Amino acid sequence: MIVDAHTHCWARWPHSPPVPDPVSRGAYLSLLHEMDGAGVGAAVVVSAPLPGSPGNNEYVAEAVAACPGRLYQFADVDSRWSDRYHRPGAAGRLAEVCERLSPAGVSHYLADRNDGWLRSAEGRAFFAAADRRRLAVGLAASPGWFADILVAAAAVPETPVLLNHLGLVMLHPDGVAAGLDIVRRGAGQPNLIVKVSGYYYGHERPWDYPFRDRLMIVRAFYETWGPHRMAWASDFPASAPHVTYRQSLEVVREHAGFIDPADLPSVLGGTMGAVLDGSWRDGTWPAGADVRGRGARR
Repeated sequence: MIVDAHTHCWARWPHSPPVPDPVSRGAYLSLLHEMDGAGVGAAVVVSAPLPGSPGNNEYVAEAVAACPGRLYQFADVDSRWSDRYHRPGAAGRLAEVCERLSPAGVSHYLADRNDGWLRSAEGRAFFAAADRRRLAVGLAASPGWFADILVAAAAVPETPVLLNHLGLVMLHPDGVAAGLDIVRRGAGQPNLIVKVSGYYYGHERPWDYPFRDRLMIVRAFYETWGPHRMAWASDFPASAPHVTYRQSLEVVREHAGFIDPADLPSVLGGTMGAVLDGSWRDGTWPAGADVRGRGARR
């Protein structure tokens, strides 16, 4: 089954500029329609209670309840737009969100500036709270956070830590080559998983499907982290100005020719499916997969 590792849905479109269809543009029914058309069986919906949609955690929970087995929530906890961002008590707020919504994971968007929170007692408690609840943690982080992400992930080695949109290595201030060094440094931390998505971020031509220059980043992850630590994602509907839903899938399935056909099922759904059902954490999926070691292809 194909599993989309990163989507969004909103009761009302929260982004600027305004759109003529703010109620339907981000609705979960629109997401399901796109999934059906592309043959995608399930999707993770990453909550994002942006200022234009403050009740998004609750809306996504309602969508998941209406679509059991198809949609899974990563609930937002204290992301950068929140007035609680990196204030004391994050672990307690994570527990409260989980008790109320029972998500499959939690999501935390970090600000551009690294304030040291991941290495702090508060940050460590946050990750420990997710670990106790057997929840995956999704992070949106600029390259400046990566060294601290490695420390945080190492402290909870059984917890999958997912990095949004190729780890945003393409946004490294010193260029893509410096960003690729991040890929190499992360190869030895086996609970890090990268979402294969967001090729258009920072791109001079964000409509330039199939983003052949970004595929070199996908290849770097494939050759160092391996397919069992990669999860395809559409980023729908944020991706809609740049690619269709089907194109977001075909970037990998059709155009990433360096991926062995035997490995495509892992990238296109196996990895994320194993995170969602707990078998990735338990080391029971897939048979023979090296998700506890380096995970690299040589």
